[in-house]
Amino acid sequence: MMKEENRTDKKKLFKGIKTMLFALLSLFMGPILLSFAFSQPDNKLYIPLLVIGCAISAMAVIMMFKGIKTIMDSMFKKKKA
Repeated sequence: MMKEENRTDKKKLFKGIKTMLFALLSLFMGPILLSFAFSQPDNKLYIPLLVIGCAISAMAVIMMFKGIKTIMDSMFKKKKA
């Protein structure tokens, strides 16, 4: 029988998976907005779309790292001193 301290924290695991799903959505949405911005550089929405697309793309990368860290923490939790 496994000890309770060696089990995966399910709540933390699902939180990490949810973060990864939002990151996946952002990974598609950011480049789509960037391609819309780059396809019409004469448009008055060029700068706002460019800024929003860059921000969403950067947020996706940060969310991926946070999601992976949360999932790893749920599986391999640190011992409390």
